[in-house]
Amino acid sequence: MKRPIGDVRLPELEPWSGELADDVVLDGVELRGLDLSGQGATDVRLLESALTDCVLDDVTLDHARVGDCVLTDVRSHTLTARDSVWRDVALTGCRLGAVALSGAELQRVRVTGGKIDYLNLREARLTDVVLEGCVVGELDLIAATATRVTLTDCRVERLDVTRATLTGVDLRGADLSALDGLAHLRGAVISGEQLLRLGPALAAHLGIDVVG
Repeated sequence: MKRPIGDVRLPELEPWSGELADDVVLDGVELRGLDLSGQGATDVRLLESALTDCVLDDVTLDHARVGDCVLTDVRSHTLTARDSVWRDVALTGCRLGAVALSGAELQRVRVTGGKIDYLNLREARLTDVVLEGCVVGELDLIAATATRVTLTDCRVERLDVTRATLTGVDLRGADLSALDGLAHLRGAVISGEQLLRLGPALAAHLGIDVVG
């Protein structure tokens, strides 16, 4: 039986207080209350570990591998993790500015609570991803491949699915203020209320004049 998405079970962790560096491997450790701002960790491996109450301003995690990890109350103005891989990861109460995950692979990832100003998932591959109870300023899924992605009790100011490939993407739990890429909504599930709100945009996209 599959465990719920975001149900990460960690072993007993060792405290860690060093600095991030390229190619470093962090396995079974806890990073708590650390300011890691400005540090680069390309190709870092973070496995069965926890980040709690850490600051990651201007941190670079390109090509990182993050697996079976829990991130709680993490804060960052800008976080870059292009072409990274995230598997079985739970993020809770994180407050993030611009997050660059273009080309990344996300599998069994749950984001609960918190706020992300701009989530760049261009050309990313998402499978079994849940966003729950969070606020996202802009969710950029341009040219992404998203399978079984669910938004629950979320507020999304702008969602862009231009050239995206969607399969079983459930948007019913999202308060969507704006949506770009209407031509690429195939494979998404929306509510009747959302359909009414999107009606004018859909009509304009299809070249339909609505009179009266």
